[in-house]
Amino acid sequence: MRASSSPVPAAVLAAPSSASVVKPLPRAAATNGAVSAGRRDVLAGTGLGGAAALLLLALGPACGAARAADEEYVSETKEVIGKVRSTISMDKSDPNVADAVAELRELSNSWVAKYRREKSLLGRPSFREMYSALNAVSGHYISFGPTAPIPAKRRARILEEMDTAEKALLRGR
Repeated sequence: MRASSSPVPAAVLAAPSSASVVKPLPRAAATNGAVSAGRRDVLAGTGLGGAAALLLLALGPACGAARAADEEYVSETKEVIGKVRSTISMDKSDPNVADAVAELRELSNSWVAKYRREKSLLGRPSFREMYSALNAVSGHYISFGPTAPIPAKRRARILEEMDTAEKALLRGR
């Protein structure tokens, strides 16, 4: 963007830093008293080193927040994996199976509701595999009830998807 098209003077747009001294921008001969500065003039006046340092300082907290969110995703996903494994391995005659299924549905619904909106997670293999496994488990219990055992073929697929999701989590994917 050319300085003449901005209502704010170019010297104000230039971010000062402690590492470089802000020099006034050269004024080119222009009509109607407008200031015109090229890209080189703006970069020379602001000092690229200072701008890069400011950029790194500004992005530091954002990177830390992203890392914390990623750690939260990993821990919550591992928790859901453990709950799915414990629930689908329960015997149908166990008196606590209905309560365990209800807890699993609540946990899986909250996990899906929380992470389905995150654009950064949608392409991850761990998210894709967990979403598929949770969909299969929830669909089974919704269709057949909380005490109906999961068929061996479906159980094997669910466990395989969760193994794949765990491996992807360990790789940071």
